[in-house]
Amino acid sequence: MLLQIKDSDNLVKIEDINELLDPNSETIHGKAQKGEEEQESNSFKKQNLVFPSGESLPRCWLDANYKNAKAS
Repeated sequence: MLLQIKDSDNLVKIEDINELLDPNSETIHGKAQKGEEEQESNSFKKQNLVFPSGESLPRCWLDANYKNAKAS
């Protein structure tokens, strides 16, 4: 799965989808997509990532207590 770093055109290939879906994990491991060379694995804060369309990640992927929080 590819995600985009907010406010940039840089893409990140997510290595472990379960890490992304875990709301208790603030960071994920992925590989920046730069050119044709395979990049080294790096960690990225989930709060700094969006879908390539610009849409934010679902709240349930970011906040373990999303069900208990009041809707604003």
